[in-house]
Amino acid sequence: MPLKKWLESASNAIEGILHAAKTQRHLRYHFYAAFAVLFLSFVMGVTKMEFLVISIAVILVLLAEMLNTAIEATVDLLSPERSELARIAKDVAAGAVFITSCGAAAIGVIVLYPYLGRIFASGFSVAKHAGQDIAILSFVFVLIAVVLLKAHFGKGHPLSGGMPSGHSALAFSVWIAITYITGNYIASALSLALAVAVARSRVTKKIHRPFEVVAGGVLGAALTFALFRIFS
Repeated sequence: MPLKKWLESASNAIEGILHAAKTQRHLRYHFYAAFAVLFLSFVMGVTKMEFLVISIAVILVLLAEMLNTAIEATVDLLSPERSELARIAKDVAAGAVFITSCGAAAIGVIVLYPYLGRIFASGFSVAKHAGQDIAILSFVFVLIAVVLLKAHFGKGHPLSGGMPSGHSALAFSVWIAITYITGNYIASALSLALAVAVARSRVTKKIHRPFEVVAGGVLGAALTFALFRIFS
């Protein structure tokens, strides 16, 4: 089945992200930095184009770090003994990460500097955003939080098992987003029922323990609720 194969491929890809986050502390630092920079950009109210530029820079840093991890693993596999060529390959890959990180930092400074200047000139204020934009940010933040928590606890796989349940976290994040965006009790109730069904399915299929599902639901709902309260 094409859908099944796609899901398996997606699971393998996410497994790679989770493995890199578990084993590479620098990647975890980059995830923390991505969280902070994107949040700061939303607080300052950068334009959509500026936010897109910052997001692309963040993605490139994460991509470079993961490629560096893949190159290191490949070099270790092909050359387990000490080798000058292996050292060069690893150093060049690390250099690529360094250049990308410096470039991303420069982009961040160029984009955010005028907004920082306004804060010092006229005081601090939190920019407001449309519900759809907050929903997208919430989805990304919940994903980052799930990856970091699963990397911290070191158990389970991205789409099956582990602490917390990613399915539950995203499902309850969507429920809060729909509730805020629509302001409709029926839409909220239906989305809540779907979120509960998703969470329950993780337990009935014995993929997660009840505590992991509850933790995921609380994480997704609380983080999304907080972002809507701050930015809407």
